[in-house]
Amino acid sequence: MTDHGADLVIRAGAVHTLVPGQAPQRALAVRGDRITALSPDPNGLDHWVGARTTVHDLPGATVLPAFDDTHTHLIFAAHGMHDVPVHRARTIPELLDLIRQRARTTPEGEWIRTTTNWQELNLVERRMPTAVELDRATDRHPVLVKRGGHNDVVNTYALRLAGITGDTPVPPGGVIGRDADGRLDGRLIDNALPLVERLFPAPDLAQRIDGLRLASSRYAATGIGTVRDCAVTPDDYAALLAAREAGALSTRVRALISALGMTSAAQVGELLDVMEDWRYGSDPWLRVWGVKFGFDGGLEAGATEEPYACDHGFSGTLTWEPDTLAEAVEAVVRRGWRVGTHAYGDRAVRILLDVYERVLDRNSGLPAGTLVMEHGGLAGHEQRARAVALGIPVTIQQPLLHDTAEVEEGYWGPERVARLFPARGWLDQGAQVSAGSDFPVGQFGAMRSVWGMTTRQTVIGVKGPEHAITYDEALTLHTTHAARLCGEENLRGTLAPGRLADLTVWDQDPARCPGDTLRDLSPTHTFVGGLLVSPAAAQ
Repeated sequence: MTDHGADLVIRAGAVHTLVPGQAPQRALAVRGDRITALSPDPNGLDHWVGARTTVHDLPGATVLPAFDDTHTHLIFAAHGMHDVPVHRARTIPELLDLIRQRARTTPEGEWIRTTTNWQELNLVERRMPTAVELDRATDRHPVLVKRGGHNDVVNTYALRLAGITGDTPVPPGGVIGRDADGRLDGRLIDNALPLVERLFPAPDLAQRIDGLRLASSRYAATGIGTVRDCAVTPDDYAALLAAREAGALSTRVRALISALGMTSAAQVGELLDVMEDWRYGSDPWLRVWGVKFGFDGGLEAGATEEPYACDHGFSGTLTWEPDTLAEAVEAVVRRGWRVGTHAYGDRAVRILLDVYERVLDRNSGLPAGTLVMEHGGLAGHEQRARAVALGIPVTIQQPLLHDTAEVEEGYWGPERVARLFPARGWLDQGAQVSAGSDFPVGQFGAMRSVWGMTTRQTVIGVKGPEHAITYDEALTLHTTHAARLCGEENLRGTLAPGRLADLTVWDQDPARCPGDTLRDLSPTHTFVGGLLVSPAAAQ
């Protein structure tokens, strides 16, 4: 036995290290937060076992690195632990009743907010509620019904608090919704969201920590060991710091501080001043990755080259003037931070690459991976080639396509929806591509995402099967490629001595799971830094 022994030893049917050329191992030892040894013999590390060693003898199990979700919203998930669970509703009356129930226990005048992970096409009425309908649930509370990160519906009380009237100017890159008669219907999109959301009070810190504890444990229970949260406000980051100090995080977090809703480089400069205090954080559990910009809308406002199928006079919305965005991105990179920019439609992808090319020309010598494209939804062959030539990594989110395909076909038509997130094309053209969920728009889950990328299944059937990739390729998009995106390829993504002990244990080999079995497969154990965070964290 070694001088100190191991804290953890796992004997398994196969340990897939993802180290190129290395055959599956059978045993793995961990001391502290690092992997110390591997062996092709299940008993080859028995000399590491001491009185204080936890041993998992699992001869039928498969061990893989823990997964990254490279584009998700843990903060939204944490809020959802305590918000009105409208994702359970199947009709608008059910949705209203859930809000009505919360109103009965909420003091008059206090805000009521809903969960965000729902789609209107899951409701029998196949539409969003209106302000007038929300008024029937309560007219004594301001109500904020969120759907994803781009849409709000609010009641009349909230409109009144925000001072929104029929004469309110529509913010550039935003929408203030109206009904067929021209009256406000309570809907707000993209850059109009801050008109109301700025009024929402910060939740109690203890409640926020509890939400992060619950939400991060649910991510970990699906095999995710690191989340890259792509819309974190300074207040959100303070809550993350508090949650980390309280030991409430079950996943590592790489935060993108949000510039969403901003429209000038001056506003971004003020945000960067706030971020200075977080520049030198060395905690391997919680770090700031960089700054998040949004350049176009989401499902209903992504900027496209051709008009929408449902409205031939509409081609989506750009939320920044390109020259102004270039100035703002430059301000970020000159302060030494990275940038991730939401670009969903093909027009947004094309113009974002123009912006990034300009920034690269003016700032030679930027570290690789400084500028990242989030989504690249409708990136065609030419734009993919441009991204590769410029060295622009991209994150893709198959669960988003799976869950929203029917909604998106209504806006863009089936041909464009089938071209979304072309993983095969990105890989074949040599792109640095990694994968995530975009929860709450898509459902998070390690194998759910892998299954989606290998099958191209959606809620309305297979879309774009020519863009499917193999299981092994999908695995790398959540592990080795993801760690590289975070600049942590020497710490995570593979299982090797000296690497962080972030790993998952599965009671069957996911590579051999058929169809829906893979989609719903969860690990029996998830370890982050050698700590068992699931199932223990999910209890």
